[in-house]
Amino acid sequence: MKTAVIIVAAGRGLRAGGPEPKQWQMLRGRGVIDRTIAAFEGVGPIVVVLAPDEMHRAASLAGGRAVAGGATRAASVRAGLEALVADLPDLVLIHDAARPLVSRRVISDVIDALGTAPAAAPAIAVTDALWRGDEGIVTGMQDRSGLYRAQTPQGFHFAAILAAHRAATDAAAADDVAIARVAGLKVAIVPGEERNLKITTPEDFARAAQYLEPQMDIRTGNGFDVHKFGPGDHVWLCGVKVPHTHALVGHSDADVGMHAVTDAIYGALGRGDIGQHFPPSDSKWKGAASHIFLEHACALARDLGYRISHADCTLICEFPKVGPHAAAMKAEMARIMGLEPDQLSVKATTSERLGFTGRGEGIAAIATATLVRP
Repeated sequence: MKTAVIIVAAGRGLRAGGPEPKQWQMLRGRGVIDRTIAAFEGVGPIVVVLAPDEMHRAASLAGGRAVAGGATRAASVRAGLEALVADLPDLVLIHDAARPLVSRRVISDVIDALGTAPAAAPAIAVTDALWRGDEGIVTGMQDRSGLYRAQTPQGFHFAAILAAHRAATDAAAADDVAIARVAGLKVAIVPGEERNLKITTPEDFARAAQYLEPQMDIRTGNGFDVHKFGPGDHVWLCGVKVPHTHALVGHSDADVGMHAVTDAIYGALGRGDIGQHFPPSDSKWKGAASHIFLEHACALARDLGYRISHADCTLICEFPKVGPHAAAMKAEMARIMGLEPDQLSVKATTSERLGFTGRGEGIAAIATATLVRP
C-alpha cells in the first residue's frame, strides 16, 4: 500500500524562544525540520506544510515538497491532504515538525496498525499523579486510569481522514485524532517513546540534544592464563625478564601476565583468545615474544574504534617475588599498550600454599580490561 507523509511546520512556536520558529532552529548542528524530514525518508512522498509567509524556505528543505498552510493546525493539515489528492495514497501519516526524534519503530508500528484499523497513533500511558488546580492551589485529584499522552505520527486511511477533515467544523481541534473521532473513526493506540518529544520550550531543546548524544559503548573482558615451570634461569612476566631458578614452559615465551591481559582485550572485543589469533600449531609462533600478541590485541581494539581505558593484572605465585619488579612491569605494559601509568595495574598474590601455584608448580594470572568506544 502506498503511504504518504504530511509534516506540519506552519506553527510559530513562540514558547521555544530563539530568533525564529522552533522548526527552523538548529539541534546539534542540524535543523529541527531537516531531522524530522529525514526520519521519514523512504516511507513515501512527503508534503511539508509551511506558514504562507515562509514559503520562501521551501527551497532549503532537505526533501519533500511544500504547500502553504492555514490559520489553524486543522487548516494546515487539510491543505496537506488536498495536496495529495492528485496522486492518491492509500495511507497517510501526519506528523509534527517539532518532533524530530521519532524512531523508525514508532513509524512502522503506526503503519502496521493501519492494517486492521482505519486510524492509529502513538501514545504513552500517564503514570504521574494528576491534580486539578486553581491559582496555584491543588483543588482536587484526577484519575489517571486510561489516560495517555498523545504523540505523532498519527496515521490514517487517506480517504477516511480526508473526508473527516472536509466535514470538520471544529477549527480548534487538538489533533487529527480528535477530527477522526468526530467522524466516527476508531483509533488504535500503539506504544510511543519518551524520546519522541515535541519541542515546545527551551528546556525541550536541551532534552532533545541529550537524546542525540552519542551512546558510549563500554566493554569489559576477562583473561586467565597458566604456565608451568620447567628448566631455565628466568621467567618473562608482563614484559620483564625476571631471574629465577626455573623458566615458564609454553609455545611462546610463556609470559603468563601478558597473555592474560591480551585475552582480556580479545574478550572485551568478543574476538576469541590468543590461540585463535596465534595458533600454537603454527611453528612461526614458537618462542615468540608475547608483546606481539598484546600489540595485536591493542591494534585490533583501535581499528574497531575502541580505546583501552584500563587494564588490571594479578599474578598468582609463591615465587619469584613480583614486588621488586612490579613498577618495571607496569611501565613496560603501559608502553606497549599506549597507556598512562595510572591506566594500568600489575600486582601479585599467593594462593596460601594451596593448589598448583601453592606447590610451586607454575604461575597463574588473571586480568581485566575495560574498553570504551565513544
